[in-house]
Parts: sequence; structure tokens; C-alpha cells
Amino acid sequence: MNIASTDIAAEGALGIGLAVAGLIVVALLIGAFVLGARIKRRELPPPRPEEQPRMPDGGPVHEVREHREPDEVPRSDHRLTPHDLPAHGNMPSRRSSSQQRRRWDEGRSGSFGGGGQG
Repeated sequence: MNIASTDIAAEGALGIGLAVAGLIVVALLIGAFVLGARIKRRELPPPRPEEQPRMPDGGPVHEVREHREPDEVPRSDHRLTPHDLPAHGNMPSRRSSSQQRRRWDEGRSGSFGGGGQG
């Protein structure tokens, strides 16, 4: 056996190994496609036009904007936990007596470093 035949045999084995690896990758891709199609078939179909949401009889519902004020936290001599608060920490709010929007001072943007006199 000479070196030339050994090199040819090694190249042939490498070529066969690459072909087998390519076939495995193709088989995995086909399997993933089949699995995805099977899962897609089990999903519910999209809603029909008569099942689509409808606008209410009174027309579109608009957002209500109002200013709210939080209820005050009760004063106590000991540390309060959320369970000690009214409604167990879900602090309710009430409608503010003034519905005027709060405005920033004239000449300032209201943000840190927003310009104006320092």
C-alpha cells in the first residue's frame, strides 16, 4: 500500500462523512417542517367575518380623562405593612376637586436640565 492510495481513501471517507452529515441536516429540517405543519393543523382556524368584534350600538367608546387624588396613608406609631392599609395595600383614589391640568412654571419645560433660569 502506498501513500497515494492512503490519501485517496482518507479523502473518500471524509467525503462520505460530509454527505452523511448533510443528509442528517436535511432529514432534521424536513422533520421540523412536518412537525410544524402538524401543530398548525391542530390550531383553531381564524375567526370568520361574523365572529369579528362589532362596534357598540352607541358608537365608539372614548377614553375618560380625569385627575385623581390618592387617599392619604393613615398615620401610625408603628411601621405599616400593606396588610395594615385599607383595602390591603390597593390604595384607592378619588376624583380630584379641580380638573384643571397642572402646568409647569412659565419658561420651564419641567424636566431636569430642561433649560430656563437655574
